[in-house]
Amino acid sequence: MKQGFRKNRRDGVIFGVCAGMADQFGFDVLWTRVGFVALTLLGFGLPLLLYLAVAILAP
Repeated sequence: MKQGFRKNRRDGVIFGVCAGMADQFGFDVLWTRVGFVALTLLGFGLPLLLYLAVAILAP
């Protein structure tokens, strides 16, 4: 049985959200962080709000 999304505090830098996403989808954590920063710069801060929401709500 596959578990739901979990933050990865072991490999995480701030809250472990990007590391958890990298684990969930099988990506390298470096490219997940680079993609997040690019989306934040292009998305006028909306990805940052989503990041904070996941950091608060995800186990």
